[in-house]
Amino acid sequence: MRMHKLKVLLSLSKPFRRNDSSFFLPNHYCRQFSAQPSYADYLQEQVLVEGRAKSRAAILNRPSALNALTPSMAGRLSRLYESWEENSDIGFVMMKSNGRAFCSGADVVTLYELINEGKVEECKKFFQTLYKFVYLLGTYLKPNVAILDGVTMGSGAGISLPGMFRVVTNRTIYSNPEAQIGFHPDAGASYYLSRLPGYLGEYLALTGEKLNGVEMIACGLATHYSHNERLPWIEERLGKLITDDRLVIENSIAQYGDIVYPDTRSVLHKFEKIDKCFCQDTVEEIIEALEREAAESHDQWCNTALNKIKEGSPLSLKVALKSIREGRFQPLDQCLVREYRISVNWVSKRMSDDFREGVRARLVDKDFAPKWDPTRLEKVTTDMVDRFFIPLDELEPELNLATAIREPSM
Repeated sequence: MRMHKLKVLLSLSKPFRRNDSSFFLPNHYCRQFSAQPSYADYLQEQVLVEGRAKSRAAILNRPSALNALTPSMAGRLSRLYESWEENSDIGFVMMKSNGRAFCSGADVVTLYELINEGKVEECKKFFQTLYKFVYLLGTYLKPNVAILDGVTMGSGAGISLPGMFRVVTNRTIYSNPEAQIGFHPDAGASYYLSRLPGYLGEYLALTGEKLNGVEMIACGLATHYSHNERLPWIEERLGKLITDDRLVIENSIAQYGDIVYPDTRSVLHKFEKIDKCFCQDTVEEIIEALEREAAESHDQWCNTALNKIKEGSPLSLKVALKSIREGRFQPLDQCLVREYRISVNWVSKRMSDDFREGVRARLVDKDFAPKWDPTRLEKVTTDMVDRFFIPLDELEPELNLATAIREPSM
Protein backbone atom coordinates (compact mmCIF):
# COMPACT_ATOMS: atom_id res chain seq x y z
CA MET A 1 0.00 0.00 0.00
CA ARG A 2 2.81 2.44 0.90
CA MET A 3 4.63 1.72 -2.37
CA HIS A 4 1.37 2.34 -4.26
CA LYS A 5 0.96 5.68 -2.48
CA LEU A 6 4.52 6.66 -3.39
CA LYS A 7 3.86 5.84 -7.07
CA VAL A 8 0.75 8.01 -6.99
CA LEU A 9 2.70 10.91 -5.56
CA LEU A 10 5.47 10.49 -8.10
CA SER A 11 2.93 10.46 -10.93
CA LEU A 12 1.51 13.77 -9.72
CA SER A 13 4.85 15.57 -9.59
CA LYS A 14 5.47 17.76 -12.63
CA PRO A 15 8.64 16.90 -14.53
CA PHE A 16 11.05 19.70 -15.42
CA ARG A 17 11.10 20.53 -19.13
CA ARG A 18 13.51 22.91 -20.83
CA ASN A 19 10.88 23.99 -23.32
CA ASP A 20 8.38 24.87 -20.61
CA SER A 21 7.48 28.50 -21.29
CA SER A 22 7.44 29.26 -17.56
CA PHE A 23 11.19 28.59 -17.48
CA PHE A 24 12.01 31.56 -19.70
CA LEU A 25 11.47 34.77 -17.78
CA PRO A 26 12.00 38.41 -18.73
CA ASN A 27 15.47 39.66 -17.83
CA HIS A 28 14.24 41.80 -14.96
CA TYR A 29 12.94 38.67 -13.23
CA CYS A 30 16.22 36.79 -13.53
CA ARG A 31 18.34 36.55 -10.40
CA GLN A 32 21.46 38.69 -10.57
CA PHE A 33 24.70 37.58 -8.99
CA SER A 34 25.69 39.94 -6.22
CA ALA A 35 27.86 40.06 -3.13
CA GLN A 36 24.81 41.26 -1.23
CA PRO A 37 22.58 38.54 0.28
CA SER A 38 19.14 38.42 -1.28
CA TYR A 39 15.80 38.18 0.54
CA ALA A 40 15.42 34.66 -0.84
CA ASP A 41 18.78 33.73 0.72
CA TYR A 42 17.59 35.15 4.03
CA LEU A 43 14.41 33.06 3.93
CA GLN A 44 16.39 29.93 3.06
CA GLU A 45 18.70 30.56 6.01
CA GLN A 46 15.72 30.23 8.36
CA VAL A 47 15.56 26.52 7.45
CA LEU A 48 18.92 25.07 6.49
CA VAL A 49 19.46 21.74 4.73
CA GLU A 50 22.08 19.16 5.57
CA GLY A 51 22.78 16.42 3.04
CA ARG A 52 23.71 12.89 4.07
CA ALA A 53 24.52 9.71 2.16
CA LYS A 54 20.94 8.42 2.17
CA SER A 55 19.11 11.10 4.15
CA ARG A 56 18.42 14.80 4.50
CA ALA A 57 18.06 17.03 7.55
CA ALA A 58 16.06 20.25 7.88
CA ILE A 59 17.55 22.60 10.48
CA LEU A 60 15.37 25.31 12.06
CA ASN A 61 17.63 28.33 12.18
CA ARG A 62 16.12 31.30 14.01
CA PRO A 63 17.93 30.79 17.33
CA SER A 64 17.46 34.39 18.48
CA ALA A 65 13.67 33.91 18.16
CA LEU A 66 13.71 30.41 19.71
CA ASN A 67 13.13 29.10 16.17
CA ALA A 68 9.55 30.39 16.14
CA LEU A 69 7.85 29.44 12.88
CA THR A 70 7.29 32.13 10.27
CA PRO A 71 5.07 31.68 7.20
CA SER A 72 8.17 31.29 5.02
CA MET A 73 9.59 28.59 7.30
CA ALA A 74 6.37 26.58 7.17
CA GLY A 75 6.33 26.85 3.38
CA ARG A 76 9.96 25.83 3.03
CA LEU A 77 9.51 22.81 5.30
CA SER A 78 6.56 21.66 3.19
CA ARG A 79 8.48 22.01 -0.07
CA LEU A 80 11.54 20.21 1.31
CA TYR A 81 9.61 17.29 2.77
CA GLU A 82 7.53 16.88 -0.38
CA SER A 83 10.61 16.81 -2.61
CA TRP A 84 12.44 14.43 -0.26
CA GLU A 85 9.51 12.04 -0.21
CA GLU A 86 9.52 11.90 -4.01
CA ASN A 87 13.30 11.42 -4.24
CA SER A 88 14.08 7.69 -4.42
CA ASP A 89 17.71 8.37 -3.44
CA ILE A 90 16.62 9.55 0.01
CA GLY A 91 15.80 6.83 2.53
CA PHE A 92 14.76 8.92 5.53
CA VAL A 93 14.63 12.51 6.76
CA MET A 94 15.36 14.37 9.97
CA MET A 95 14.49 17.69 11.62
CA LYS A 96 16.56 19.47 14.24
CA SER A 97 17.41 23.03 15.25
CA ASN A 98 20.13 25.49 16.10
CA GLY A 99 20.21 27.17 19.50
CA ARG A 100 18.62 26.42 22.86
CA ALA A 101 15.14 25.77 21.47
CA PHE A 102 13.79 23.21 19.06
CA CYS A 103 10.82 25.43 18.18
CA SER A 104 8.84 27.76 20.43
CA GLY A 105 5.78 27.51 18.20
CA ALA A 106 4.28 29.87 15.65
CA ASP A 107 5.67 33.40 15.51
CA VAL A 108 2.53 34.82 17.10
CA VAL A 109 3.99 38.34 17.30
CA THR A 110 4.18 38.37 13.50
CA LEU A 111 0.56 37.15 13.36
CA TYR A 112 -0.39 39.88 15.85
CA GLU A 113 1.20 42.50 13.61
CA LEU A 114 -0.52 41.13 10.51
CA ILE A 115 -3.89 41.31 12.27
CA ASN A 116 -3.19 44.90 13.31
CA GLU A 117 -2.37 45.75 9.69
CA GLY A 118 -5.58 44.16 8.46
CA LYS A 119 -3.71 41.33 6.70
CA VAL A 120 -5.88 38.53 8.01
CA GLU A 121 -5.63 36.61 4.72
CA GLU A 122 -1.89 36.24 5.29
CA CYS A 123 -2.61 34.75 8.73
CA LYS A 124 -5.01 32.25 7.16
CA LYS A 125 -2.42 31.34 4.56
CA PHE A 126 0.10 30.65 7.32
CA PHE A 127 -2.29 28.28 9.09
CA GLN A 128 -3.13 26.54 5.81
CA THR A 129 0.56 25.96 5.06
CA LEU A 130 1.40 24.90 8.60
CA TYR A 131 -1.50 22.47 9.00
CA LYS A 132 -0.87 20.92 5.59
CA PHE A 133 2.71 20.29 6.65
CA VAL A 134 1.54 18.69 9.90
CA TYR A 135 -0.69 16.37 7.84
CA LEU A 136 2.19 15.61 5.46
CA LEU A 137 4.37 14.68 8.43
CA GLY A 138 1.64 12.56 10.01
CA THR A 139 1.20 10.55 6.80
CA TYR A 140 4.81 10.60 5.60
CA LEU A 141 5.88 7.63 3.50
CA LYS A 142 9.47 7.55 4.72
CA PRO A 143 10.95 7.20 8.20
CA ASN A 144 11.42 10.62 9.80
CA VAL A 145 13.24 11.70 12.93
CA ALA A 146 12.75 14.87 14.98
CA ILE A 147 15.33 15.86 17.62
CA LEU A 148 13.51 17.99 20.19
CA ASP A 149 16.52 19.38 22.03
CA GLY A 150 15.29 22.40 23.99
CA VAL A 151 12.07 24.40 24.17
CA THR A 152 9.24 22.74 22.22
CA MET A 153 5.96 24.63 22.42
CA GLY A 154 2.67 24.79 20.51
CA SER A 155 3.25 24.43 16.79
CA GLY A 156 6.80 23.30 17.52
CA ALA A 157 5.21 20.13 18.83
CA GLY A 158 2.89 20.09 15.82
CA ILE A 159 5.76 19.86 13.34
CA SER A 160 7.41 16.99 15.22
CA LEU A 161 5.05 14.87 17.33
CA PRO A 162 3.00 13.44 14.41
CA GLY A 163 6.25 11.99 13.03
CA MET A 164 7.67 8.48 13.43
CA PHE A 165 10.62 9.04 15.79
CA ARG A 166 10.76 11.84 18.38
CA VAL A 167 14.02 12.14 20.29
CA VAL A 168 13.99 14.21 23.49
CA THR A 169 16.83 15.17 25.81
CA ASN A 170 17.61 16.50 29.26
CA ARG A 171 17.10 20.01 27.78
CA THR A 172 13.63 19.38 26.33
CA ILE A 173 10.78 21.47 27.75
CA TYR A 174 7.36 20.90 26.17
CA SER A 175 4.09 22.80 26.64
CA ASN A 176 0.87 23.92 24.97
CA PRO A 177 0.34 27.43 26.42
CA GLU A 178 -2.15 28.65 23.81
CA ALA A 179 -5.07 29.25 26.18
CA GLN A 180 -2.89 31.68 28.14
CA ILE A 181 -2.54 33.88 25.03
CA GLY A 182 -6.20 33.68 24.01
CA PHE A 183 -5.83 30.99 21.36
CA HIS A 184 -6.31 27.20 21.25
CA PRO A 185 -3.99 24.17 21.03
CA ASP A 186 -3.58 23.71 17.28
CA ALA A 187 -1.32 22.22 14.59
CA GLY A 188 -2.64 18.76 15.45
CA ALA A 189 -2.67 19.27 19.23
CA SER A 190 -6.28 18.14 19.57
CA TYR A 191 -5.19 14.86 17.96
CA TYR A 192 -2.12 14.00 20.04
CA LEU A 193 -3.26 15.55 23.34
CA SER A 194 -6.55 13.64 23.21
CA ARG A 195 -4.63 10.37 22.88
CA LEU A 196 -2.52 10.80 26.01
CA PRO A 197 -3.25 8.55 29.01
CA GLY A 198 -6.44 9.42 30.89
CA TYR A 199 -7.17 13.14 30.94
CA LEU A 200 -3.56 14.32 30.83
CA GLY A 201 -4.24 16.10 27.51
CA GLU A 202 -7.00 18.22 29.04
CA TYR A 203 -4.71 19.08 31.95
CA LEU A 204 -1.88 20.20 29.66
CA ALA A 205 -4.18 22.20 27.37
CA LEU A 206 -6.01 24.10 30.12
CA THR A 207 -3.03 24.82 32.37
CA GLY A 208 -0.27 25.22 29.78
CA GLU A 209 1.98 23.31 32.18
CA LYS A 210 5.34 21.96 31.05
CA LEU A 211 6.68 18.44 30.67
CA ASN A 212 10.36 17.56 30.51
CA GLY A 213 11.89 14.98 28.19
CA VAL A 214 11.61 12.13 30.68
CA GLU A 215 7.91 12.85 31.18
CA MET A 216 7.37 12.99 27.42
CA ILE A 217 8.82 9.49 27.14
CA ALA A 218 6.69 8.21 30.00
CA CYS A 219 3.39 9.44 28.53
CA GLY A 220 4.18 8.48 24.94
CA LEU A 221 4.77 11.89 23.36
CA ALA A 222 8.38 10.94 22.56
CA THR A 223 9.93 7.68 21.38
CA HIS A 224 13.58 8.02 22.49
CA TYR A 225 15.52 9.81 25.22
CA SER A 226 19.19 10.72 25.05
CA HIS A 227 21.40 13.08 26.97
CA ASN A 228 22.14 16.22 24.98
CA GLU A 229 25.88 15.46 24.92
CA ARG A 230 25.26 12.26 22.95
CA LEU A 231 23.27 13.89 20.16
CA PRO A 232 26.34 14.34 17.93
CA TRP A 233 26.91 10.58 18.13
CA ILE A 234 23.30 9.89 17.13
CA GLU A 235 23.53 12.30 14.22
CA GLU A 236 26.84 10.84 13.09
CA ARG A 237 25.42 7.33 13.25
CA LEU A 238 22.28 8.30 11.31
CA GLY A 239 24.32 10.22 8.76
CA LYS A 240 26.22 7.09 7.80
CA LEU A 241 23.15 4.92 7.27
CA ILE A 242 22.41 3.75 3.73
CA THR A 243 18.88 2.51 4.38
CA ASP A 244 15.19 3.27 4.57
CA ASP A 245 14.52 0.47 7.07
CA ARG A 246 12.72 1.96 10.07
CA LEU A 247 14.00 -0.80 12.38
CA VAL A 248 17.61 -0.04 11.51
CA ILE A 249 16.99 3.67 12.10
CA GLU A 250 15.22 3.00 15.39
CA ASN A 251 18.02 0.74 16.64
CA SER A 252 20.61 3.33 15.65
CA ILE A 253 18.89 5.96 17.78
CA ALA A 254 18.37 3.56 20.67
CA GLN A 255 22.06 2.66 20.68
CA TYR A 256 22.80 6.03 22.31
CA GLY A 257 19.57 6.29 24.27
CA ASP A 258 18.78 6.06 27.97
CA ILE A 259 16.11 4.24 29.93
CA VAL A 260 14.57 6.89 32.17
CA TYR A 261 11.73 7.23 34.67
CA PRO A 262 9.97 10.35 36.02
CA ASP A 263 11.20 11.44 39.44
CA THR A 264 8.93 11.52 42.46
CA ARG A 265 8.03 15.19 41.93
CA SER A 266 6.71 14.63 38.42
CA VAL A 267 3.13 15.56 37.61
CA LEU A 268 2.78 12.09 36.10
CA HIS A 269 2.55 10.77 39.65
CA LYS A 270 -0.66 12.82 39.94
CA PHE A 271 -2.55 10.73 37.37
CA GLU A 272 -5.29 9.76 39.81
CA LYS A 273 -5.99 13.40 40.71
CA ILE A 274 -5.67 14.55 37.09
CA ASP A 275 -8.27 12.02 35.97
CA LYS A 276 -10.54 12.78 38.91
CA CYS A 277 -10.55 16.53 38.24
CA PHE A 278 -10.11 16.85 34.47
CA CYS A 279 -12.65 14.20 33.46
CA GLN A 280 -15.43 16.69 34.21
CA ASP A 281 -17.67 17.88 31.38
CA THR A 282 -17.04 21.63 31.69
CA VAL A 283 -14.23 23.97 32.67
CA GLU A 284 -16.33 25.21 35.59
CA GLU A 285 -16.73 21.65 36.87
CA ILE A 286 -13.01 21.01 36.48
CA ILE A 287 -12.28 24.09 38.61
CA GLU A 288 -14.80 22.98 41.24
CA ALA A 289 -13.21 19.51 41.35
CA LEU A 290 -9.74 21.04 41.80
CA GLU A 291 -11.02 23.27 44.59
CA ARG A 292 -12.56 20.29 46.39
CA GLU A 293 -9.39 18.29 45.96
CA ALA A 294 -7.30 21.18 47.29
CA ALA A 295 -9.51 21.50 50.37
CA GLU A 296 -9.42 17.76 51.07
CA SER A 297 -5.79 16.93 50.29
CA HIS A 298 -4.04 20.29 50.85
CA ASP A 299 -1.96 19.42 47.79
CA GLN A 300 -0.21 22.50 46.38
CA TRP A 301 -0.46 20.95 42.91
CA CYS A 302 -4.21 21.66 42.92
CA ASN A 303 -3.69 25.36 43.66
CA THR A 304 -1.00 25.64 41.01
CA ALA A 305 -3.29 24.07 38.42
CA LEU A 306 -6.14 26.39 39.45
CA ASN A 307 -3.97 29.49 39.14
CA LYS A 308 -2.72 28.42 35.71
CA ILE A 309 -6.26 27.84 34.43
CA LYS A 310 -7.42 31.21 35.74
CA GLU A 311 -4.64 32.94 33.75
CA GLY A 312 -6.19 31.74 30.48
CA SER A 313 -8.85 33.36 28.34
CA PRO A 314 -12.25 32.04 29.52
CA LEU A 315 -13.37 31.63 25.92
CA SER A 316 -10.12 29.91 24.93
CA LEU A 317 -10.39 27.47 27.81
CA LYS A 318 -13.86 26.34 26.76
CA VAL A 319 -12.94 26.13 23.07
CA ALA A 320 -9.79 24.14 23.91
CA LEU A 321 -11.69 21.65 26.06
CA LYS A 322 -14.33 21.05 23.40
CA SER A 323 -11.67 20.70 20.68
CA ILE A 324 -9.74 18.03 22.58
CA ARG A 325 -12.89 16.14 23.50
CA GLU A 326 -13.87 16.02 19.80
CA GLY A 327 -10.33 15.03 18.86
CA ARG A 328 -10.63 11.79 20.82
CA PHE A 329 -12.90 10.38 18.10
CA GLN A 330 -11.35 11.90 14.97
CA PRO A 331 -8.34 11.09 12.75
CA LEU A 332 -5.59 13.62 12.20
CA ASP A 333 -7.09 15.16 9.06
CA GLN A 334 -10.44 15.90 10.71
CA CYS A 335 -8.69 17.39 13.74
CA LEU A 336 -6.69 19.74 11.49
CA VAL A 337 -9.78 20.81 9.54
CA ARG A 338 -11.55 21.65 12.80
CA GLU A 339 -8.52 23.46 14.20
CA TYR A 340 -8.31 25.53 11.03
CA ARG A 341 -11.93 26.66 11.47
CA ILE A 342 -11.17 27.69 15.04
CA SER A 343 -7.98 29.53 14.05
CA VAL A 344 -9.75 31.43 11.27
CA ASN A 345 -12.36 32.60 13.75
CA TRP A 346 -9.69 33.77 16.19
CA VAL A 347 -7.60 35.78 13.73
CA SER A 348 -10.71 37.19 12.03
CA LYS A 349 -11.93 38.45 15.44
CA ARG A 350 -15.44 37.27 14.57
CA MET A 351 -16.26 36.15 18.10
CA SER A 352 -13.52 37.69 20.22
CA ASP A 353 -10.30 39.70 20.12
CA ASP A 354 -8.70 37.55 22.82
CA PHE A 355 -5.88 36.22 20.63
CA ARG A 356 -4.59 39.68 19.74
CA GLU A 357 -5.09 40.83 23.33
CA GLY A 358 -3.29 37.82 24.78
CA VAL A 359 -0.25 38.28 22.53
CA ARG A 360 -0.19 41.99 23.35
CA ALA A 361 -0.27 41.38 27.10
CA ARG A 362 2.27 38.56 27.24
CA LEU A 363 4.67 39.15 24.36
CA VAL A 364 4.36 42.74 23.11
CA ASP A 365 3.60 45.15 25.97
CA LYS A 366 4.38 42.44 28.55
CA ASP A 367 2.08 43.91 31.19
CA PHE A 368 0.64 40.40 31.79
CA ALA A 369 -2.78 41.93 32.32
CA PRO A 370 -4.92 40.83 29.37
CA LYS A 371 -8.45 42.18 29.16
CA TRP A 372 -10.33 39.06 28.14
CA ASP A 373 -13.76 39.25 26.51
CA PRO A 374 -15.83 37.69 28.00
CA THR A 375 -14.12 38.34 31.31
CA ARG A 376 -15.40 35.31 33.23
CA LEU A 377 -16.22 31.69 32.47
CA GLU A 378 -19.87 32.07 33.41
CA LYS A 379 -20.25 34.71 30.70
CA VAL A 380 -19.06 32.30 27.98
CA THR A 381 -22.18 30.68 26.57
CA THR A 382 -22.42 27.33 24.78
CA ASP A 383 -23.46 29.19 21.63
CA MET A 384 -20.26 31.30 21.71
CA VAL A 385 -18.14 28.17 21.86
CA ASP A 386 -20.11 26.22 19.26
CA ARG A 387 -19.75 28.99 16.69
CA PHE A 388 -15.99 28.32 16.50
CA PHE A 389 -16.72 24.78 15.27
CA ILE A 390 -19.32 25.50 12.59
CA PRO A 391 -18.13 24.69 9.04
CA LEU A 392 -16.94 27.78 7.17
CA ASP A 393 -19.32 29.33 4.67
CA GLU A 394 -18.97 29.32 0.88
CA LEU A 395 -16.95 32.54 0.94
CA GLU A 396 -14.41 31.04 3.35
CA PRO A 397 -12.84 27.83 1.99
CA GLU A 398 -12.22 24.96 4.39
CA LEU A 399 -8.75 23.53 4.87
CA ASN A 400 -8.11 21.26 1.89
CA LEU A 401 -5.89 18.29 2.76
CA ALA A 402 -4.62 15.63 0.34
CA THR A 403 -6.69 12.84 1.88
CA ALA A 404 -7.41 11.33 -1.55
CA ILE A 405 -3.77 10.26 -1.97
CA ARG A 406 -2.55 10.22 1.64
CA GLU A 407 -4.19 7.83 4.07
CA PRO A 408 -5.44 9.63 7.20
CA SER A 409 -4.01 8.18 10.39
CA MET A 410 -6.19 7.31 13.36
